[in-house]
Amino acid sequence: MLALCLAATLALAGCDDEPTKRPAGRPDGPTSQDTTLTFGIWGPPEEVRAYQAMVDDYNAETEATDVAIQSWPDASAMMAEIAKGEPVPDLFLITRSQLADIRESELNTPLLELLDERGVDYGDGYYRDAIEAFSGDDDLQCMPYGVSPMVIYYNTRLIDFDRMRARQLPAPEEQEEHEGWTFEQFRAAAEFASRPRRHTKGLYVSQALSGLSPFIYAGGGQVYNDDNEPTSLAFSDDDTREALTEALQPLRDPQVTLSDQQLAERSALEWFKRGQLGMLPGFRELTPELRAVPNLDFDVMPMPTLDTAATVGDFTGLCISSDSPYVGQAADFMVYAIGEEALGRVAGAGYLAPSNLDVATSDAFLQPDQRPAHAGVFNASVSDMVLQPLIDDFPALERAVEGSVRQMFRAPVLDLDALTTQIDEDSRALLDPDYEPETPDAESPSDSGSPAE
Repeated sequence: MLALCLAATLALAGCDDEPTKRPAGRPDGPTSQDTTLTFGIWGPPEEVRAYQAMVDDYNAETEATDVAIQSWPDASAMMAEIAKGEPVPDLFLITRSQLADIRESELNTPLLELLDERGVDYGDGYYRDAIEAFSGDDDLQCMPYGVSPMVIYYNTRLIDFDRMRARQLPAPEEQEEHEGWTFEQFRAAAEFASRPRRHTKGLYVSQALSGLSPFIYAGGGQVYNDDNEPTSLAFSDDDTREALTEALQPLRDPQVTLSDQQLAERSALEWFKRGQLGMLPGFRELTPELRAVPNLDFDVMPMPTLDTAATVGDFTGLCISSDSPYVGQAADFMVYAIGEEALGRVAGAGYLAPSNLDVATSDAFLQPDQRPAHAGVFNASVSDMVLQPLIDDFPALERAVEGSVRQMFRAPVLDLDALTTQIDEDSRALLDPDYEPETPDAESPSDSGSPAE
């Protein structure tokens, strides 16, 4: 039954008023007014304030339990403190990429029984991939909370689709303008925004594995040699090389992308905020920062399509600590936190794209009176997300291949075959520690018939 429920996609429809029960074998926690749950979150100060406002509402409505926020600047900082032995909050926010470590350390409590006891109904209220991302062992390990696909932020003054169409340049059709675009249209937009007299450039894509990944997937290639337990990257795969051949043409074009000298002066984000960069890939969390820039006109588009529509991204979920003495109370608060009103309040800060479909399609998230005008692009792009394998130390993987990846963008003459082969080889040391490179023995004259070179 549990497996069927997961396959059908979970959704929270509400909860009943019956008393909740604790899982078998778990002692009841205190229920007095002195009970205080810790809620571990991370994010910039403005987002933390949105969480605090949501918690304040809950505390005002609930007499038996108080919730106290513990916050960190980012998810890595929270996990680093937990790894050092700091207490795990009763309820805490994680990214999908952290789920493997959470489960391996047995830090979370599975949720299906807890949510079922609280009248949770499973239907179509959440993204299917979000449910699958936080499931395992026929149970829901953490509750989907947020989702953030990579999209293209673009300056609407530098890239004007109406003017491009008037000049008969490749551009999306007016009635389908923000539903998607081809790579040819993406490249034309980058060239249109590059105006030497105004010192503007068309685009910048991070010269890193994470920057190239959505273009590889969109071109029909693969980033890893296995979707679950990769032992190397798959850059030397024929389909991946073909995708890179097309994608790198504008990404390494010095006429449309930022130069090393420009990047030394300021970051790509700063160039975009100054109105001198046409396009920049990013996630929903970038929106409030761009809104704060006076006179910056921007909107969003999906990642461009090569052979197919594809992007990358991550999910966030809410977990209940396995060490919490207040598991029942934590489950009660979780049900509140993922409800439309509470989640909408957090999403209203502009950083979070909610996994709850009702909130994702509401004005609380879409915010039609604010930029970007087409926030629905975030929702539409979720179905194009490729869930990549969970890598224990992704930053280390990026560092292992960064030299060769950078050469793809900057080498005057691109030797794609050599670079992709080197990238795969460099990745093995981290993804497959038992791998030993082949070192062919030098042939002796008697073996080869001639002296070795």
